Amino acid sequence: MTKKKSQPDTKQSILDAAEFLFATRGFRGTSLRAITGKANVNLAAVNYHFGSKESLLAEVIKRRILPLNRIRRQRLEEVRETAHKTGKKPDTKDILYAFIQPTLQFRETEPGAKEFMTFIGRSFADPDSTVRRVFMKFIKPMFQLLQESMGEALPQYPRNQIFWRLQFTIGALFHTLNICSNINMEQLTMDDLNTCTLTDLIIPYVTAGMKAK
Repeated sequence: MTKKKSQPDTKQSILDAAEFLFATRGFRGTSLRAITGKANVNLAAVNYHFGSKESLLAEVIKRRILPLNRIRRQRLEEVRETAHKTGKKPDTKDILYAFIQPTLQFRETEPGAKEFMTFIGRSFADPDSTVRRVFMKFIKPMFQLLQESMGEALPQYPRNQIFWRLQFTIGALFHTLNICSNINMEQLTMDDLNTCTLTDLIIPYVTAGMKAK
């Protein structure tokens, strides 16, 4: 006799199924029927727990991005506090490392995290803006802290210049995540895709971009 899923199990199963399918097929390419089929639940369960496909999308993003934001916020605040205690400006490289390294490492932290980062990375190249719009609601406070921290590190640059350079930096980060999800790129080895290697490659690149005269 098949054991009936509890409500928490049902909700978790739906989230896991949606996350995987969004990563492999995209948000628009994934139907609620496909999600319920993979989660082995009925459509009523999706409506009960989430109400709509976009609300489900928001929960998929929220459950991953909020814990990641807590880690990045803590690391950024540590960089700023250390600098303030010594009477110095925060270091540009340290700020970027505090934001980027946890993002890249997150792919390796728990089941589903890699699929999530694949999903978000691909969404930035998707003509449909739904995922980006929902994602930005959760990332906006984090970006504001990043911009404020970088403004302290590079006070010689106007705010709008800091803003755009950070946009270019985040673009490079998400392009990296997108590449990591493309298993058909035969010129890359697994060593090229690990967190340490990627961090060592991207940090000097974006640091130079932020500090360019």
